[in-house]
Amino acid sequence: MSDTERGSGATAARRARPFAASTLALAFAVALAPAPAERAATGTQPAVDGEAERASIETWRAERIRRLTSDTGWLTLTGLFWLKEGENSFGRSSSNALVLDNPSLADTAGSFVLHDHRVRLVARPGGGVTHDGHAVGSLDLVADTQGEPTVLASGSLRFFIIERAGNLGVRVRDLDNPHRRNFRGFSYFPVSTDWVFDARFEPYEPAQRLKIVNILGMEEDAVSPGAVLFTRDGREWRLDTVLESPADQELFIMFADETSGRETYGAGRFLYIPLPE
Repeated sequence: MSDTERGSGATAARRARPFAASTLALAFAVALAPAPAERAATGTQPAVDGEAERASIETWRAERIRRLTSDTGWLTLTGLFWLKEGENSFGRSSSNALVLDNPSLADTAGSFVLHDHRVRLVARPGGGVTHDGHAVGSLDLVADTQGEPTVLASGSLRFFIIERAGNLGVRVRDLDNPHRRNFRGFSYFPVSTDWVFDARFEPYEPAQRLKIVNILGMEEDAVSPGAVLFTRDGREWRLDTVLESPADQELFIMFADETSGRETYGAGRFLYIPLPE
């Protein structure tokens, strides 16, 4: 999951739109606590220890900063190149299909060869590409959807294969990315427990399949095992959940409100909750 700001701080929308069950343009809320399925969706606000809640969120924020600023954090990302069938040359020269401007690379360091939905690196001698600290000549690459991806290195660059909606691409990190070096943290709204609700989980039998458009504009299928329901100001609201992996022990919720893109993250708000028993 991408790193996104947890939704239990901040300002909730005061003019929310009702949830449309057929879409993921979800309504408003800032935090949900799942309750047993037999419990009514009354929007009951549980007793919350404000100090404990603030401490928990501060811990989460610190961990988020640690992740973002790590060698594998989002602040190191510098490029994403989708591969075409056949050879995809890469290097410093602008004549390459993938231009990676780093002094550690040769003008043309080699090619990523895409064939039959598999990617093989064919590096030129002296191209400046290594794997596990050793120079690389030719190597079959594992994509991130197949397990731990094969990570190649050149100077401060790290690159590896990702798969999204059936498309294969090269994602590039730069450990010296200025966004990482110059990062000064985030500004937050004050922590509030006003939007912490008990909610009822309503399972779907069978699970539903939802279409989600990712940040790259690609449509992907997602499995929704059910929805959480709660009431606010006398109205019932419904949020679809997503199970990202069959082995997961938590559900993912995506929603937006009228602050999205102005006071909060433009893509909406993201929340994880434990799997209901």
